[in-house]
Amino acid sequence: MTSAHGTPYGAGKAPYVLASRTARRGRARSAPYLFLLPATVLFVLFFALPIGYAVWLSLRKVKVSGLGLGAGARREVWAGLENYTAAFTDDELLNGALRVLGYGCIVVPVMLGLALLFALMLDSEKVRLTPFTRLAIFLPYAIPGVVAALLWGFLYLPDVSPFYFVLDALGLPQPDLLDGGPLYLALSNIAVWGGTGFNMIVIYTALRAVPGEVYEAAKLDGATPLQIALRIKIPMVAPSLVLTFFFSIIATLQVFSEPTTLKPLTNSVSTTWSPLMKVYRDAFRTGDVHGASAQAVIIALATLLLSFGFLRFANRRTEREAAR
Repeated sequence: MTSAHGTPYGAGKAPYVLASRTARRGRARSAPYLFLLPATVLFVLFFALPIGYAVWLSLRKVKVSGLGLGAGARREVWAGLENYTAAFTDDELLNGALRVLGYGCIVVPVMLGLALLFALMLDSEKVRLTPFTRLAIFLPYAIPGVVAALLWGFLYLPDVSPFYFVLDALGLPQPDLLDGGPLYLALSNIAVWGGTGFNMIVIYTALRAVPGEVYEAAKLDGATPLQIALRIKIPMVAPSLVLTFFFSIIATLQVFSEPTTLKPLTNSVSTTWSPLMKVYRDAFRTGDVHGASAQAVIIALATLLLSFGFLRFANRRTEREAAR
């Protein structure tokens, strides 16, 4: 058919239809990038740029001319790896890393062991009031770390703690948990109390995802509840155990709030007890921003290498077991 002017119907609309289809395809292709744009902007502004700025500061230093008075007496100059060399030879940073290592040797196995034990108990058919018990175990994780450290710090003080009052009434010895070796146990207790619930929820969720037919088949074969837990449940939640161990390593290397909060209560906690405490002291108290930046970069790289190494080891072990 033709119009009154002798042109076919729709002939003039074809270019507009093609343009509309092209525009729709372009919008469809750009839609994922538009959705990712807000997250990308936030990542760059609040993660990538601060890291880049910290690396930049770590490669510079302040040069003082004369007495350091007057305009231009203090200026930033290129330092190269000088700040990193000083950080690697800093005894305070090394001693703080060793203290955190001892702290982690207590926290990580105890916390994950309790989390696994609680998850297995909650997954048992004989346990009653499972929702309430699950919430009670998880609740300490919802308390901020500073508040938890203050709570336990006052419970550790002999003058105000009800535990010391009970021990004194019973004539039992009253150990000072904020002095010497017991300090590691006191700090570890705060971390275990606050972190066990989160790890328990992760492991318990993985247990609930295991099909019930697996347990029924094991029962038909004569497996006891203990054998089911050791030979079926724990191997099935191995990826969750790896994940919680990964998170625990990162949290242990970045310990800061607990010793900082307990510091006013005892002289056993120095301003450099942990590496991050030393970074904070050098950056905001002594004013050595450049040296503190180098230390922060070293801590970040150490955390990355340890975490990546552990994940690599876990993945290789999983691949070997799958190949068998």
